[in-house]
Amino acid sequence: MSLAHQVELCTVAGAWRLLPGSALSLKPKADAVLRLRRGGVWVTLGETDHGMPDASGDRFLREGEALLVPAGARVVMESLQSQGTDGPVLFDWTDLAVNPAAASRFRREVVTPSRELVLALGQAAVALVRVLRGLQGYSEYLVAGRGRVLTPLESMRS
Repeated sequence: MSLAHQVELCTVAGAWRLLPGSALSLKPKADAVLRLRRGGVWVTLGETDHGMPDASGDRFLREGEALLVPAGARVVMESLQSQGTDGPVLFDWTDLAVNPAAASRFRREVVTPSRELVLALGQAAVALVRVLRGLQGYSEYLVAGRGRVLTPLESMRS
C-alpha cells in the first residue's frame, strides 16, 4: 500500500495530520483522548486548570498508543518523523464528552430510574421475606389452639 493511499485512509473526520519537524499545541475544554494512527510524537502535557500535577510531563507515543488528556491541560506535540521520508503523523482527537446534554438526559431518564427500580425491588424482596417469616411464626400460634398438644413449657405461658 502506498504512503499516499495510507494518508487518504486515515484522513477521515476526526483524524489530524502533523507534518515532520512541526509542533502543535492544544488545550481541551473537556477530557479528550489522543490516539496515534501513524508515526510517533513527543507530547508535553502541562498541568490542568484544576491543578493535577501527576498528569503532567513528557511522553513519547508511537502508532496505536493513546493518551487521556484531562480538561484544561495544555498539550504540545512534536512530530518524531524525519522530514522527506516518513510523511506526516496521523492522529485522532476525540472529546470524551461528545454530547453532554444527551449523556445527562440518558442518565436522568434511564440510569437513575433503573437504579431506583433495582433498589425498590430489593426492598420489596426483603419485605416479602419478613412477611413470610412472620406468617410462619404466627401460624404456630394459630394452630396451637386447634388440636395441637402443647408442650409443658408452652402451656405455662398461656
